[in-house]
Amino acid sequence: MPGQKSRFYSRYFRRLARLIEDASKRNDGKPAIVLGHSFGGEVALEFVRNAPLAWRHRFVKHLFTVAPTWAGGYVKALMAVASGPVGLLFVPSAPQLAMRSMWRTFETAIVNLPSPAVFGRRPLVVTRHRNYSAYDIPDLLAAVGSADSVRPFRERELAKMEYFEAPMVPMSYIIGVGIPTAEQLIYWDDDFDRLPEVVYGDGDDTINVASMLA
Repeated sequence: MPGQKSRFYSRYFRRLARLIEDASKRNDGKPAIVLGHSFGGEVALEFVRNAPLAWRHRFVKHLFTVAPTWAGGYVKALMAVASGPVGLLFVPSAPQLAMRSMWRTFETAIVNLPSPAVFGRRPLVVTRHRNYSAYDIPDLLAAVGSADSVRPFRERELAKMEYFEAPMVPMSYIIGVGIPTAEQLIYWDDDFDRLPEVVYGDGDDTINVASMLA
């Protein structure tokens, strides 16, 4: 979280910094290109943003993020926590509801839920009795039977969802567009044990254009 230390990431970032410094030394002092893909794109961004500014300017020539998942989130993550990670995680012969139970034990399940700062108050999940926007995710988590996720979502994820500090190095953001991407989930019968009707918008099949632009 912004402003808080992580023992794991602090150790990982120190090792990565030493690797980059060593690579630079072995290549006549040239700065490095840092590249991260998918969840690694978020890690690469956080690594650069957490490094001292003088270090960044000396050792990082360019930051590339390829199809990154980040704290802006995406709608497909809502379907994974509500009904199961279809298309995100595959285990042969495992039923959808068993996969959902397992998925909800991962931090991954709540890390990339849609950010209110990005998605606003547009209904992302529609049910017979209530619509849920990005502002209503704690209520949605409780409604789908994942109440244990509400506290960590509020305490760990919300603070990251509005953290838009630039990395202050040259950066390229590489992502696909023009592919139908889940933009709204409709549960007409309020049954989260079944897959929803999906309204599609633009994106790369997972990441919505709204999150890309943010």
